[in-house]
Amino acid sequence: MTLTVENVSVRIGGKNLVHDVSLEVAKGEVLGLAGPNGAGKSTLLRTFYRARRPTSGRVLLDGEDVWKMPGTALARRLAAVLQETGGDFELSVYDIVAMGRTPHKRAFDGDNADDRSVIADALERLDVAGLAYAPFDRLSGGEKQRVLIARALAQQPATMVLDEPTNHLDLRHQLDALSLVRGLGVTAVVALHDLNMAAAFCDRIGVMDAGRIVSLGTPEEVLTPAMLAEVYRVDADVALHPETGVPQVTLRTGGRRLTS
Repeated sequence: MTLTVENVSVRIGGKNLVHDVSLEVAKGEVLGLAGPNGAGKSTLLRTFYRARRPTSGRVLLDGEDVWKMPGTALARRLAAVLQETGGDFELSVYDIVAMGRTPHKRAFDGDNADDRSVIADALERLDVAGLAYAPFDRLSGGEKQRVLIARALAQQPATMVLDEPTNHLDLRHQLDALSLVRGLGVTAVVALHDLNMAAAFCDRIGVMDAGRIVSLGTPEEVLTPAMLAEVYRVDADVALHPETGVPQVTLRTGGRRLTS
């Protein structure tokens, strides 16, 4: 499913948070969205899943404006994973993940065998099957994040929008979560602060600054010392990993080098 952003701007309180952004994400492509805090990444993503209406411009799924689609129809095609842990729900982990099946059922329908199979698979793939009947509100931040990714997976969308999905996750679960998204074959837009993770798992990276897309291309094209200096205001080296060929960013700080 192709995701198209046409000249999207978002103005709030007299301030342009997103300004005239256009891009296209091809079917099955994973686009990373990077940029410093306040660059407009989350605001742009909110226009995709209808949490924030654009002041101007359109967001299209296979040519259809998401703001003109029935909510249930959109939910069958697009799932969102947000930075927030979703609140302190008085529900079990299983119940939270089962909510992902709602767009595929009529009102008051219970879970059938297919639903239960999809839910069990999502729990297993996000390594939270052992927590299925634990109260969601008693989980750690990382556990909650994995549950919310599992809920999106249970939704079986063709498109996923993920805003810092590795937030709160330890290194192993960061790799697992991004590998999962990469392996699903869905169209995905993933906001990430970790540029090395973005380089490893994304086909292209779009860098935002002050509400605009300032660089868009493959990791090799985008991740350059000049871009890092201009957008992030840091001095850094970029080199290809000797085995994977993936660009790696190393920050220069106080005479020491730290991988970002």
